[in-house]
Amino acid sequence: MPRARSAGEILADAACTVDPALRQAARHLAPPIRRLTDYHLGWTDAQGRPATLTGKALRPALVLLACQAVGGRAAQALPAAVAAELVHNASLLHDDVIDNDQLRRHRPTVQALFGTSAAILAGDALFFLAVQTLAQAPAPLCGTGLQWLTAAVQELIDGEYADTTLEQRTEPASLSEAAAMAAAKTGSLIAVSCALGALAGGADARRTAHLRQFGAHLGQCFQLADDILGIWGDPAVTGKPRLADLQARKKSLPVAAALSAANEPARELAALYATSGPLSSDELERAAHLIKAAGGRDWAVGQSRHHLAQALENLHAAHPEQVAEADLTTLARLAADRTH
Repeated sequence: MPRARSAGEILADAACTVDPALRQAARHLAPPIRRLTDYHLGWTDAQGRPATLTGKALRPALVLLACQAVGGRAAQALPAAVAAELVHNASLLHDDVIDNDQLRRHRPTVQALFGTSAAILAGDALFFLAVQTLAQAPAPLCGTGLQWLTAAVQELIDGEYADTTLEQRTEPASLSEAAAMAAAKTGSLIAVSCALGALAGGADARRTAHLRQFGAHLGQCFQLADDILGIWGDPAVTGKPRLADLQARKKSLPVAAALSAANEPARELAALYATSGPLSSDELERAAHLIKAAGGRDWAVGQSRHHLAQALENLHAAHPEQVAEADLTTLARLAADRTH
């Protein structure tokens, strides 16, 4: 058996595989838009000079590994891996506008540097570039694969819209509403990434369905981790200001779990969330404490472990190739373990 690879090695290998094809796809963009997307993707700095900042490449890694898990070659899934990464980055550009985020990956966002209109249009360009990439791929990616990806994008948009409406509501979000929002916002793209890899590798419907479910549960793990980090994460690690999610009154999963508890911390948290105007630094710290005291953090950690178990059960049921299974298991454990 080959040596087991770390999550960092798996993601770095995927990034190296996908990066040339991703850059080739970006050449289809007009130069003014490409200046924005190159900056967002970490290829250039604000002045357009070459840079080496890159994302985690999780979704491309899942596409490539799912293809290999069913006996395919990574090259067969490369267009799908590029498309998944383009959609992910398009959604991040729009997320930054929706949340008015000023920092991503430890540097100013596109909207902070170039304006809201520029960020929206750059996101639009990457969404349609993803569609173009799959439309030009060999079958079945150009047919079934494109249908799956566009359906996942619609689900992602539904989840993003649900997230914004939950923020604006004064009444507490139910746990089921928050979980459905997270499944759509984050789980849909991770799930379809795994399904596209299986499709490219020639898997039958049963194996594809299990790998899609693996990705769906993995997406829940990642959203839970992001929500935990959004409250208690170190800005040096997250690249975002501390407690920004609470300042925005986000009804993230730990918050929804805390607000649904029948205890005094939950009632105090609800009253704090219902106040108008920005929260002071002391109030933000108090809110984080109340979420934990009400049981929100423990619930989120427990749910993360539950979804990890479900993800691994579906992965095993897909009867994957051994090496790919080991790598996918490592990425799943990374999702569940990165906050505790």
